[in-house]
Amino acid sequence: MPHCAPCAWRAGGVSPPVRDARGGSQPGANAPGSPIAPVRLLAVLVASAILSQSLAIVRAGADIHEQIAETQAKVVKIYGAGGLRALEAYQTGFLISAEGHVLTAWSHVLDSAVVTVTLDDGRRFESKLVGADSELELAVLKFDGSDLPHFDLSSLAAAEAGTRVLAYSNLFGVAAGNEPVSVQRGVVAARIPLSARRGIFESRFQGPVYILDAVTNNPGAAGGPVTNLAGELIAMLGKELKSAESNLWLNYAMPIDPLAPAVTRILAGAAEPLTAQTPTSKSSDGLDPRDLGIVLVPDVVQRTPAYVDEVRPNSPAARAGLLRGDLILFVDGQLVPSVKVLCELLAKAEHAASFKLTVLRDGNTVELTVQTPPLPSAERAG
Repeated sequence: MPHCAPCAWRAGGVSPPVRDARGGSQPGANAPGSPIAPVRLLAVLVASAILSQSLAIVRAGADIHEQIAETQAKVVKIYGAGGLRALEAYQTGFLISAEGHVLTAWSHVLDSAVVTVTLDDGRRFESKLVGADSELELAVLKFDGSDLPHFDLSSLAAAEAGTRVLAYSNLFGVAAGNEPVSVQRGVVAARIPLSARRGIFESRFQGPVYILDAVTNNPGAAGGPVTNLAGELIAMLGKELKSAESNLWLNYAMPIDPLAPAVTRILAGAAEPLTAQTPTSKSSDGLDPRDLGIVLVPDVVQRTPAYVDEVRPNSPAARAGLLRGDLILFVDGQLVPSVKVLCELLAKAEHAASFKLTVLRDGNTVELTVQTPPLPSAERAG
């Protein structure tokens, strides 16, 4: 039986002719050797590649969101002293033990009788200062906790220029309870020695830092962790600083690897807690704030901050540059939490010598060198 025309085309293994707009015919679009067949095959391959890439992006996005949530659970909000202009009463920290040890930046916020730590789930704890390193500008707090998610300081990651990072912080204090802290994406631009200042004064920290291409150093951000995309700890956000060379604000983080040994010493009890000053009685040849021309605010409460009420003209304090309204933070690197402790430290100072005085002025830390007066002749003769 003769085949009809369409059947004959099917029987021959080729497609029937395709009618063009003029009613004519052209070879089948799927016929072997047709130029349209490779184009269709290429389109299918491209669509398949795009679909695979989209699925990979979706999976990667899900993974990074899970990683961010896991890291946010290790970050805490810290509340303490401050509240005045340019002196925020909050900052950031992160857990470094399951028992409630917190690593953060050393700042005026911690100079308080009560420092509150708020966890990611909203729980609040009163913490105590275990120890601090004023040169590295870090501090370790402790509150009573157990089975807490935390970073392991024995397992750190390094970064180099081009490394993609995530910076976690309670910038501007936007998170107060169980709200998650803010996360900013960025890239490490460089690792360089710090050359910066607060106002016109140099920072005490002089180690290497990571310069970040994200605006990370905001009020409240100090002490926040910086991780790579895998959630590995890389650095800690430092306090707000301006470049000493360009006068621009620096977005930087302090690498954890040079900080970890100091943290280990503090946790091991090898570093003396800065709040645990040993009371000493004033020796006969010791110094008094008045010997230096310093008049402090009245010591009326248990922890009266060491604010300067007056500086006598032509006194050692005046020559060193101390000003009325300065808050004395450190004497030769030792913490000054109160007027009482300042008097105890000065009582141990030597005559005809010098010591470093670190004060807080207009939101900036200022380091001064004070030359102590010689021992009065009457006491030398005695």
